[in-house]
Amino acid sequence: MPSITKTVGIVAGLAAVACALPAQPKFTPRQNHIYKIAKRQNAAAAALGLADVDILQFALTLEWLEATFYQQGFAQFGDDQFAALGLNEVQLADLKSVGTSEQTHVQLLQSSIAQAGVQPVQPCQYNFGFTDAAGMVATAAILESVGVSAYLGAAPLVSDASILSTAGSILTIEARHQSFIRVASGVAASPSPFDTPLGPRAVFSLAAPFITSCPGGSNLALTAFPPLNMVEPAAAAGVMALAQGTMLKLESDASTGATFCGFTNSAAPGGTAFSPFDAATGCALPPNLAGTVYVTLTSAAPTDGVLTDEITMAGPMVMNLS
Repeated sequence: MPSITKTVGIVAGLAAVACALPAQPKFTPRQNHIYKIAKRQNAAAAALGLADVDILQFALTLEWLEATFYQQGFAQFGDDQFAALGLNEVQLADLKSVGTSEQTHVQLLQSSIAQAGVQPVQPCQYNFGFTDAAGMVATAAILESVGVSAYLGAAPLVSDASILSTAGSILTIEARHQSFIRVASGVAASPSPFDTPLGPRAVFSLAAPFITSCPGGSNLALTAFPPLNMVEPAAAAGVMALAQGTMLKLESDASTGATFCGFTNSAAPGGTAFSPFDAATGCALPPNLAGTVYVTLTSAAPTDGVLTDEITMAGPMVMNLS
């Protein structure tokens, strides 16, 4: 542990350097808002006692899933099926490079975890439910969006600067993947000025339906929330154009006792907008949401807009709004 004298010296040195630098712009209220979302949304995750290496294992689990997703998808569907979607040769090559990047991320995370003296988690068995190339591309868009939210949400939990830098270098690539797939799909590359952070348990809940089994020692110390599905309007594989106030009928085996729907999105004050939930009629879509929105059933609607694991009853499910 550093001494008080040393710490004071460091602070004084930093202060002197700061005074010598040109004045820097302050965070805007919107930037402060996003920072608070990332910090608050992960309070419950921090309470889980996740160490840096645990977060790396979590990231590796997601990267294994993504890498395998692309491997299986390209093995099942030929180039002609992607061309039929309107992808040109350059776009198809870029899409394949996304899968290559995910495999490289796997190798980097394996190395980082091994250097920490820990056995990296192994790939699981997956069922992606492939039916056609169009469905694969639509699912890829969701996986990349979740990947961005996962890295962004985990960032406040990392204490080691080098690990944070590594995770940040992956996050920026995941964001590029997300934008490319959106453009190739004919929708807006960046529908929202900010991305949405999501806590580890919520992210794992989105990944869990694809996982059928994992090797011994490769199961994470996380439990998925019960799944949540949208009955009406019919869920669309791509972007949905829904007006505010649209009633969403949701179903879950864990809906008993749920009183609100939570819509987690960077545009929502505090991180999540809440709407009263009724099992028969559902809940109304709040205003001003765009891009990736994570929907949950909750037992409360905190006025500060902070969604926690304690009040989450089911979900999240993913909606992509125009």
